[in-house]
Amino acid sequence: MDTQIAIDMSRDMIWTALWISMPVLTAGVAIGLVVGLLQALTQIQEQTIGTVLKILVMVIVLALLLPWMTEKMLDFSSELYTSIPDHLSSE
Repeated sequence: MDTQIAIDMSRDMIWTALWISMPVLTAGVAIGLVVGLLQALTQIQEQTIGTVLKILVMVIVLALLLPWMTEKMLDFSSELYTSIPDHLSSE
């Protein structure tokens, strides 16, 4: 296997992982900003409020998008496994 093939496969893996995790992380950051702003405005400095809300929203987003995430992971895995013979024959 050529080093460029390994680099391309690693890059595709990282992009797929980022693409799959982005909605959950974006929801967590958005809720964190909203809760932080509300806590700053009301001067309520309770840490558990923000943490519990972030976890709750991230679990809901994960539950809603799990079929899409699974499909993307399976597509990537299938493409990776079907390309193995092509990469081995290119040596």
